[in-house]
Amino acid sequence: MYNELPAKELREVEAALLHDPELATACADLLLAQRTLDRLRLEPRQATTDAILQYSRTFMVG
Repeated sequence: MYNELPAKELREVEAALLHDPELATACADLLLAQRTLDRLRLEPRQATTDAILQYSRTFMVG
């Protein structure tokens, strides 16, 4: 969202962050949290899924 701001608003946000360390810290914390959530949202690689399915076929049924 930050990168999508028009130039004027972007300068205003940057000025606010420079003058308010508490706001800058809170924004940095939110960005780190978002990066963590983005990584968790990713799906496993196809090779991982295939390995799990192959392993599950080794179990005896019944």
